[in-house]
Amino acid sequence: MTDPNLVILYVRDVSTALAFWSDLLGRPAVEQSPTFAMLPLRDGMMLGLWKVDGVAPAATVTGGGTEIAVAVADGAAIDAIHTDWSVRGRVILQPPTDMDFGRTFTAADPDGHRVRVYAPSP
Repeated sequence: MTDPNLVILYVRDVSTALAFWSDLLGRPAVEQSPTFAMLPLRDGMMLGLWKVDGVAPAATVTGGGTEIAVAVADGAAIDAIHTDWSVRGRVILQPPTDMDFGRTFTAADPDGHRVRVYAPSP
């Protein structure tokens, strides 16, 4: 079997989603059209943003059914990123919270896709 190399999120507006994800990842798109954009992640992985109107077969689920998780160094980083995102008007679904796996908070992109930022417990 081959290794997966692309995660695709279905979005209402590619430009809006691209602005959010490009800013969050600190990376520009490597491909962009009115209906699709792609950003590099790590180790050959890519994040695709596909306009939901053109998905075939038609998508029945969009944002909120899964999470993209981003690991950071520690709880101080969680708090700093949360403050930055809050000041910038990002949608925060869960404030910084200590959970069994570590400190975390959850935000949403413009389409309701969940973004979990976490610092694993030592």
